[in-house]
Amino acid sequence: MSATLPTHSPPAAVGATPNLGRRMACWLYEGMLMFGVVFIAGYLFGTLSQTRNAMDNRHALQAFLFVVFGIYFTWFWAKGQTLAQKTWHIRVVGRDGQSITQARALLRYVLSWLWFLPPLAAVTPFSLSGGESAVIVLGWVAVWALLSRFHPTQQFWHDALAGTRLVHFELPQK
Repeated sequence: MSATLPTHSPPAAVGATPNLGRRMACWLYEGMLMFGVVFIAGYLFGTLSQTRNAMDNRHALQAFLFVVFGIYFTWFWAKGQTLAQKTWHIRVVGRDGQSITQARALLRYVLSWLWFLPPLAAVTPFSLSGGESAVIVLGWVAVWALLSRFHPTQQFWHDALAGTRLVHFELPQK
């Protein structure tokens, strides 16, 4: 008697919450794609501000990048997906399953900083090395991701607060 083991998991139903591993893989891929956005925005900022030293105008650069990231994510989420989300077949929708407005996408962007601001605020008063700070930030990211297990539909909590959901999405086959 031989048992056959499935070689892959069954495809997710359209509209179902993607599993945590897939959402985090998409999150990491998004981070890699953001290097290009940072490069172009940083080059533009440096050129326009005539900044010659990386430490000059760093707070202005951070504020500029915050705005550029906000425009990037708000634009793509209002359209439904970023490039990374297209690759991983994940779509941002409202609680009702419909596309979200730019205002809701902007709210989601602001709330998505809950991935980083709490640990950054916690390490700010201390003189920690970059490695120690990175461990604390990455530890918080892991905790924040795992907290989605306590949400009734396994959504990230910033999505719940913003009134959005991440769902499995594939274009219809022709």
